Amino acid sequence: MPKRRLSARLSALLATLVLGTAAPLLSSTPASATAAASCSSYPSWAAGRSYATGDIVRYTDGRAYIAEHDNPGYDPTISTWYWEPYACDDGGSTNPSGFVVSEAQFNQMFPNRNSFYTYSGLRAALSAYPGFANTGSDTVRKQEAAAFLANVSHETGGLVYVVEQNTANYPHYCDWNQPYGCPAGQSAYYGRGPIQLSWNFNYKAAGDALGIDLLNNPGLVQSDASVAWKTGLWYWNTQSGPGSMTPHNAMVNGAGFGQTIRSINGSLECDGRNPAQVQSRVDAYQRFVGLLGTSAGGNLYC
Repeated sequence: MPKRRLSARLSALLATLVLGTAAPLLSSTPASATAAASCSSYPSWAAGRSYATGDIVRYTDGRAYIAEHDNPGYDPTISTWYWEPYACDDGGSTNPSGFVVSEAQFNQMFPNRNSFYTYSGLRAALSAYPGFANTGSDTVRKQEAAAFLANVSHETGGLVYVVEQNTANYPHYCDWNQPYGCPAGQSAYYGRGPIQLSWNFNYKAAGDALGIDLLNNPGLVQSDASVAWKTGLWYWNTQSGPGSMTPHNAMVNGAGFGQTIRSINGSLECDGRNPAQVQSRVDAYQRFVGLLGTSAGGNLYC
């Protein structure tokens, strides 16, 4: 507990003793519960509004943050020196990252992962799409996180591969019909990252959405873990691929895990085209929801 909050609590207890009020020094409720209020009870954070040390706000993701230092309205998820997560009854205090997958669970999911794919990189990327694994009930949130990570696991061999392994394909991912061409080179837009981002037009679209010049600097996806995770979340939250909905919408609207497969690689795997690949994704998803202590839901196949 920060010294500031401890001092405030002691001052309050001393005040009640001086006034003669019968206040027990030990509560039957755990301290963490007495300190936590509903996240929705705190005022919404506003950019540019001045905050004093100790102020508590509710961010756009629904979670609460407490100001560690006076600041002129810095973003709590970016300016971590000024803010820290604050436990409230619907945000939970079991995982200070605010993500439904803890670092220990992430390590269980990917015991042999490449050191490039860090949990901290994933956590840093979450701010780009605050609705991801943060929409709906606790079950839906966990199902979406598990679904994303299961597809990622399949695409990367358990987060082992950072780049596409078949180098013969590298020159094929430049569409010269695009007006911006391939400024990084004919062979620069091969698959990278957790969803194996490929093609010059996808690097352009992802970079534009994320505010990063990936068309000219595609190598960032294999050198910066946060950028890599953001490209995966970009596809998951905004692209429907060969499917009819984004993977994010498939999970939060109850369409089921099978529709996430269709949106990622349905033209090659779904409708009986490659049942073994579909089963691999489903197996990973079922394993991950088990680790998160929730159910898989229906419509697992495509």
